[in-house]
Amino acid sequence: MGNMVSETEPDWSRESIRCIYDPPRKLLHAIRRYGYWKQRGGTVAAICRRWHVLRYRFWSIVTGAEIPLNAQIAGGLALPHPQGIVIHASAVIGPNCLIFHQVTLGNREGVQGAPRLGGAVIVGAGAKILGPVTVGDHARIGANAVVVKNVPTGATVVGIPAQVINPQSDKDESA
Repeated sequence: MGNMVSETEPDWSRESIRCIYDPPRKLLHAIRRYGYWKQRGGTVAAICRRWHVLRYRFWSIVTGAEIPLNAQIAGGLALPHPQGIVIHASAVIGPNCLIFHQVTLGNREGVQGAPRLGGAVIVGAGAKILGPVTVGDHARIGANAVVVKNVPTGATVVGIPAQVINPQSDKDESA
């Protein structure tokens, strides 16, 4: 249990840039710095915003990720392989989430709303979370799952459409 990731307190070290070439963290850094300067007025803030938009566009191209500048992302997000990640502008991502490549957090045709991920959620490669879905804290979304219904706290879901296979799994594992 000592390795349990908090669902409420962001672990900012997960986003710290560790080397010169660290595309996923540099993309997140550009998004966060843009948000910082967006709240300020004046000429310096306008120049800084433009600079961070350029950085954002560069790192978006390098990573192949589409994460809006105004996305609601809590601290501690980890994107080990950000290629192909698409996040809706209205999606909300809780603290300390882990999102793998080719994941989509988007809306569904004819349905208003975007996904809300709780804290410490793990989203496997290729998963799609669509519509006004709420994913509970410490939930795990399996690779290539298509989630169109709410996911309870601590649950593991897999399949198309996603089905709960282990509702209490977060208390049994240490990793």
